[in-house]
Amino acid sequence: MGLFSAILGNAGSVSADQLQKDYAKILIDGEAIEIGFKLLRDTFIFTNKRLILIDKQGITGSKTEYKSINYKTISRFSVETAGTFELDAELKIWISGEANPSIIKQFNKSVDVYEVQKVLAFHVLK
Repeated sequence: MGLFSAILGNAGSVSADQLQKDYAKILIDGEAIEIGFKLLRDTFIFTNKRLILIDKQGITGSKTEYKSINYKTISRFSVETAGTFELDAELKIWISGEANPSIIKQFNKSVDVYEVQKVLAFHVLK
């Protein structure tokens, strides 16, 4: 965790220990969870190797999609903050070779979208 331990106090964050327990089966040897964010039913996990998007689907949420994105394939991203009367902020991620954003996620005010942007920038801009 090291560098990101101070970020874990965010109300929208999920502890790396809890994420490790819940998602250890999808991690490879040597992969460590640095930070994660919960968005209603979806979860963003930043590891030392990739970004993992976990999307609970269906009415019961029993169907789950795990999308793995290598940081090197992210060509750009944008963060749009919530306005005075808007409840959600928005994150858009473009994958190399795509004209339109491949990933668009809405964040409620419980998630500090600036922290999401900071962690994403740390990995993408290396």
